[in-house]
Order: sequence, then C-alpha cells, then structure tokens
Amino acid sequence: MAEPGETLLGGQEGGPVAAPCTLVIFGAAGDLARRKLVPALYNLSLDGVLPPSFAVVGFARREMGDEEFRAAGREGVDRFSRRVADAERWAGFERSLFYVTGSFGDPAAYQALRKRIEEIEPGFGIPGNRIFYLSVPPGEIVTCVQHLQAAGLLKRDAPGEPFSRVIVEKPIGHDLASAREIDGAVAAVCGERQIFRIDHYLGKETVQSLLVMRFANSIFEPLWNQKYIDHVQITVAEEEGVGTRANYYEGAGALRDMVQNHILQVLCLVAMEPPFEMTADVVRDQKVAVLKCLRAIPRGEDLERHVVRAQYAAGFQHGVEVPGYRREDRVKADSTTETYVALKAFVDNWRWAGVPFYLRTGKRLPKRASEIAVQFKDVPQMLFNASGTPIEPNVLAIRIQPDEGLSLRIATKLPGPRVRIYPVKMDFRYGSTFGDQSPEAYERLLLDVMAGDATLFMRRDAVEASWSWVNEILEAWQARGSRYLPEYPAGSWGPVEADRLIEADGRGRAWRTL
Repeated sequence: MAEPGETLLGGQEGGPVAAPCTLVIFGAAGDLARRKLVPALYNLSLDGVLPPSFAVVGFARREMGDEEFRAAGREGVDRFSRRVADAERWAGFERSLFYVTGSFGDPAAYQALRKRIEEIEPGFGIPGNRIFYLSVPPGEIVTCVQHLQAAGLLKRDAPGEPFSRVIVEKPIGHDLASAREIDGAVAAVCGERQIFRIDHYLGKETVQSLLVMRFANSIFEPLWNQKYIDHVQITVAEEEGVGTRANYYEGAGALRDMVQNHILQVLCLVAMEPPFEMTADVVRDQKVAVLKCLRAIPRGEDLERHVVRAQYAAGFQHGVEVPGYRREDRVKADSTTETYVALKAFVDNWRWAGVPFYLRTGKRLPKRASEIAVQFKDVPQMLFNASGTPIEPNVLAIRIQPDEGLSLRIATKLPGPRVRIYPVKMDFRYGSTFGDQSPEAYERLLLDVMAGDATLFMRRDAVEASWSWVNEILEAWQARGSRYLPEYPAGSWGPVEADRLIEADGRGRAWRTL
C-alpha cells in the first residue's frame, strides 16, 4: 500500500510491481549493458523489487559463455554501480545471468536464442513473459524485430497469454523518414502498448520531480505562464569530447543526439498542461500537445537568429591540452558536424505565448551539468530599483545532474541601516535531504517496463512530432551548405554567436554559468 500522502507516477498504488519475466538484452557485450543495465538490475535486486521469477539473457555477436558474461557484469557493477557489489548478494544475482552468441541478421541465431530461453524459464518459474531490450544501432532495429517475430519470440499480446515487450534505445532513426520506417516496422509486429522507447533522461529523479514540483505545490503553478515568466533556459553540458563515438557522432551531431530526444522531452515536462490523472496516455497526451505547439524555426537569414551551431576547437580542460573536433580520430578533416547547438524556441499556446525557451547543449564544455532555469519577470522599476540599478530577477533552477536538486534566487535586504538589496539562494539538494544516493535512471525505467507502465517512455506520435520540428532545422542547414562552422575553444561555454543569440533579446538576458 502507498504511504499516506503518496501518489505514484503512472497511478500504480505502492509503486511499480514487476511481473515475472525474462529480459533479453541485444548488444549485451556493449558498454550500455556493462555500465548501466547490469548495475541497474543488480541494484533493483538489492532493493528487493525484482520479481522472484526473473532471468537475464544476453545476446550479441561476441563469442562468450555464461561465466564470462557474469564476470563482465560483476566488473561493470564494481566500476559503475552506485552501490558496491556484495559477494553473497552478487552470487545469488549472477545465477540469473545467461548469454547466447549470435548475429542480429542470422535467422538461425534467433532459433538458438528461443531454445535457450525455453530451457531457462522453467527452472526460474517464468511463465513466458519476455522483454527484448534492443541496445543496437538504429539500422538494426527493424532486422531484430522481424527476426524475433519469425522465430516466434515476439508477437502481439493477447488476453490470457504471456506478454512480450520491446525496449527501443534512442536515437530512433536519424530523421523523420527513418523514424517512421522504424516505428512502422515495430508496429507491424506488436502493439503500441508493447513498445517502450527509452530515454534515460526521463528516468532521472529530478526530471520525474518536475511534475510534482509544478502540480503539488500551489506556489508555482499560478505563476507558470507568460504573465510571470520572462524566459526558460535548458542546458545539457558535456565535459568530454567525441571520444570513441566518432563513427556514430559524425552522422548525428548535437541536434540529433541531444536536442531531438533529451532536451525536447524535458521541455515538454516544463511546458505541459496539468494532466487530469497520472496515467501513461494522459501524461503523454499533454507532452505531445507541447511538441505540436512548437513554432517552426524560420529559414533564410532569420535562421541564425534562432539557431547557432558550432564545433569545439583545440583548448585546455583541467590544464590538459585537447584537440579540436576535426582533429579527433575517425572524424573527417572537413567535417561540418556540430558539437554544440543553441536554439531559441517558442511554444505557441495560451500559456506560453511570447516566452522564449533557450536550449543549448555541447561537448567539451567546462563541466558536465544539466539544468532547467526558469527566470521570472523583473519587478516594476520603482521602490527598490527606482534609481535604475536593476534587481537581479528571481530564478528557479532545477539541477538534473550532478548534485540533483533545485534552488530559488530571491532578493533580500542586507543587514544594516541602509536599504541594500542582495540576491540569496534557497537551496534544496536530494543528497543532503534524503541521504542515500538517488537511484539511477535505468533502475526506474527497467522496473517500469517490467510493470507495464509507459508513463516515462516516448510514444510514437511524440517521436515523430519532435523529428518533424528538428527536420526543418536539418533541412535548412543542408540548404545553406556551410563548409565551416563557428568554433569555440575546448573548455569554454560555447561560441560567441550563442551569446549574441540570447543577448539580442535584451533585458539583461544571458546564458547562466553552471
């Protein structure tokens, strides 16, 4: 039962209840499984929320046996888990880990996978419920789904029958047409309620808390509109460079990699209307409504007043010299792939008319940090700022990572006989208040899939609506055919063009320093 005053996202009293199932991880030999998925499952096991009838089957091209897969999982837990591995608890957990070697395009491999699953499930008392996590490149999704169907592993759910579900990792396609192709192929095999399009940002504790902050506190929602809010900034800053992801990143860039999914989904949570109940479809209806209200980015000369793209140049991070993007391994010497993008977006509806949403993301910035900052309008120029000296505006800042929490900047009087205004920050930190480290995003999201709760997952219409908006920008860039992009030194907060984009709107607007 829920505690007094407790309301659950997704409307499930007592929290998500995981059903007995087999989780099959495609691409199980990759970094995602080692760094995120196996550690998340181990922590769920420690918390006692995994179903007693549960098994994990890894599936990938790399030759590996069960013991080697378990050893790789233990190494991932030791290095990346928020809690260290306990020898006794790990020994109990690893008995549920298995591995099958096979190529994603080989029909025989799927028959071998099916045979192994059918051998494993009776020993764990699993009634045939299966979840297929497709941690594979976008181009492999259709192949995997079709072979799963042909092998009899994936089919539409029917009443009274064991369920089958598919988790699709982002990015879903590289443009609107490819996203529709993938969505169509998956929909031909299983129903929308069986498809979980995962975006780990939506599983972060602070992102989930956005709806609680807005709709469970009467001090915010009456002010959450164009009458009182001057603008909103959403920043996702990455400290590292392209690293080993150059092959993927060259075909993606910051707009596809971060804006199309992570940032637009966060924007939806900031801007959405109150849902009438906390169920998956109702919440997702309100998020899609925001995407459909996004004003199209203008083309031609007006494009640069709304969108800035750039690449990091050589520079220093923490005193270490690092190369520019075009000098990275496996990056073309004449690449025009953006590693930084800043946008000015508008949500054209009654609540947000005229309020700019400034979005930015980039690699090789000074620190890894993500933040939503809501800046309220200035007070009238009288009383305490009648002399013309502006009072710093009120800002509500929600920190997604690191140091999850939120702060509110307000004006107060400095002690003394004179009236001197000074900004102070009221600060809330999850770690300080609740003690334990917050669960990782994948812990919540995997548990939700096992429970069949899709509230925090992207629906097909949301994926296609976000791609539709982003496609306009991609096509405009292609039409311009720029050979060189603005640059910013590695270790800086981005190009001067991005500063001009926000400063051009006046009223002291500037990017926040995180």
